[in-house]
Amino acid sequence: MDSLLKHMVDMTGHRDHTMLDISVISAVQELARASQTRVLTLAQVRGQTFVRARASIESGRPARMDESPDPASPGEPLSNYPALARCIARHELNADMEDAEGRHTLWLPIWLGDKASTCLEIVHPTPYTSETIHIIGGIVSVYRNFQNLLDYSERDSLTGLLNRKTFDDQLAKMQQASHAEPDGLTLPPGEPERRHHCEAERQWLAVVDVDHFKHVNDRFGHLYGDEVLILIANLLQSSFRAQDRVFRFGGEEFVVLLRSTTLDNARRIIDRFRMNVEQHDFPQVGKVTVSVGFVSISSYEAPVVVLGRADQALYYAKSHGRNMSCHYDELVSGGLLHAIESNDTAEFF
Repeated sequence: MDSLLKHMVDMTGHRDHTMLDISVISAVQELARASQTRVLTLAQVRGQTFVRARASIESGRPARMDESPDPASPGEPLSNYPALARCIARHELNADMEDAEGRHTLWLPIWLGDKASTCLEIVHPTPYTSETIHIIGGIVSVYRNFQNLLDYSERDSLTGLLNRKTFDDQLAKMQQASHAEPDGLTLPPGEPERRHHCEAERQWLAVVDVDHFKHVNDRFGHLYGDEVLILIANLLQSSFRAQDRVFRFGGEEFVVLLRSTTLDNARRIIDRFRMNVEQHDFPQVGKVTVSVGFVSISSYEAPVVVLGRADQALYYAKSHGRNMSCHYDELVSGGLLHAIESNDTAEFF
């Protein structure tokens, strides 16, 4: 009982989704004596559900955040997990499967209303008793409720994307990663290397603005304008990678933080999103386009400076035809933008 209370206190003491994930799998691993516990993300991409691990813990080893060897991949198709797929389709609380070696896997979707975007996966050599499942279910309920509270404070109510309030914290984490990993990944002692960085890989910030959005609101009304924003948000989530972060800054402006990629890949990912919007048929409204300005993130620059540069690249795209993406550094090196003065708080052009 003391151990259970300790884990409950630990889980509810965090204000961060990552640490909440680590806390819940640590609690389940210890209390259920599992051989492995994972937090899975269930993501919809172009109408298909994919499964991707975001945190895991194995018996005798510390919990860790999982990183896919292929960042562009949405994960494995849900069809690879037939028992879990049936559980999701039937809106059940859990599913159990025994593999060829006799190990049992228990899945517990985290239902928020009629949707589940997160699932716990627990692997154990033998089936769990009803009492153990009851205890695990209690932990899952606390995790679900607290995750819901975090989502409520961190997400935009219209689109479900991260809101402006969470941006500074996420950008700070990326800047720390950029500072700690200039030529490669800095790992704790004894932790095996899971990927290799190319020297050209960097972190990126992109500012997205819907072209002629005022015209959409004026001609079709705010309800259709809101629907456009919701569909743009869906296209953002399906076009960018699982480890990237997408924010709604307000109005028709969105911001994306792209993690660890090259300039060519960043441009390709951004243009893929832009073309997805261009090719999408928006109900009643028809065709809509977006303009994008993006810039690399340095570890020592203030967020307002990074945002200011991306905004200037966006302004260039908006004033030179729209429906295009512009890279700040290329505009400056090409003489199309001129930085007159820069300091820690603002940059003027």
